[in-house]
Amino acid sequence: MALVCSRPASLLLIAALLSAATFLAVPAAATGKTGQVAVFWGRNKNEGSLREACDTGTYTIAIISFLDVFGRGNYHLDLSGHDVSAVGADIKHCQSKNILVFLSIGGFGNQYSLPTAQSAADVANYLWNAYMLGTRKGVYRPFGDALVDGIDFFIENGAPANYDELAKRLWNFNKDFRGRTPVQLTATLRCGYPDRHVERALATGLVGRIFVRFYDDADCAANWQRQWDKWTAAYPSAQIYLGLPASEQKVGYVHPKNLYYSVIQVAQKAANYGGVMVWERYEDKRTNYSSYAIQWA
Repeated sequence: MALVCSRPASLLLIAALLSAATFLAVPAAATGKTGQVAVFWGRNKNEGSLREACDTGTYTIAIISFLDVFGRGNYHLDLSGHDVSAVGADIKHCQSKNILVFLSIGGFGNQYSLPTAQSAADVANYLWNAYMLGTRKGVYRPFGDALVDGIDFFIENGAPANYDELAKRLWNFNKDFRGRTPVQLTATLRCGYPDRHVERALATGLVGRIFVRFYDDADCAANWQRQWDKWTAAYPSAQIYLGLPASEQKVGYVHPKNLYYSVIQVAQKAANYGGVMVWERYEDKRTNYSSYAIQWA
C-alpha cells in the first residue's frame, strides 16, 4: 500500500495501495476517528501568523518550529523571519481555543547536540525557564509570559546520545504539579522504523504523541503501511499520528480524494491511532489540505 505521489508513477502507487489493503492485520480494538490534526508552523514567513493558523478551525495542535541551536550553551530560535515578539499573544489565543502549542527542537540543521548528560540537564532547564513555567532570573523568554504546552523532538542529525536524559529531565518538572501536566512530550520522526536519534527517548515511555513523517522518502511512501504497523506495535501507549505533506510536489502526497479510503481508514484500525500531522502551514494555506484531513481524522 503506497502513499500517492503527484508524479507519473502515481497511478502505479494507487494500484499498489488498493491491492495491498486487504492484507492489513486488524488490531483487536480500532480507534476510529479522533478529530486530531497537528500542523507545523514557523517554516515560512508568508504562511501568516500563528493566530491566523489557529483561527482556521482545522488544527487541534500547533507545533512551532524550530529551536535549531542547543546543547553547548548556545540557543537560537528560527521562525523564518516571523516577528517573535508577536508569538506569545498568539500562543495564548490558540490555547484559548483549546489548541495545544508545542515548541519543536532540532530541525534539519546540524547546530544542535547533547554531548553529555549534563548538557541534557542544561537544555531541559533552559526550556523550562525560557518557554514554560520556570522563573529563573536572567533567562530570556522569547514568547514573554506565554507558556508552550510541551516540547517536540525533531532530531534529524547528530549523535543519538542523551535525548532519553532530556526527556526524563523535562518530564521531571511535572512532579510538582497535581492534576496537570505542564510538560508534554512529542517526537516527529522519519517513517523508517526504528529512529536511531530518539529511539532511547521513546523507550522511556514519556513521549505521548509520535508524528511519523510518511513523506520525502519514496520507499516509505510505497510501503507506508508496513512502517505504520511497526510504529503502532512498538509504542502501544503513545498516540501515533500519520504525517502527510500538504504540498502536491512532495513524495508521499496523497490526493484528498484518496485520503480517507486509501489511508486514514486503514490507519484508524490501529488502537493507538492519534490523528493526522500536516507538513506544513505555508503549503496547507495554499492547498487547504487540512480541511480534508479534519473531516476524517
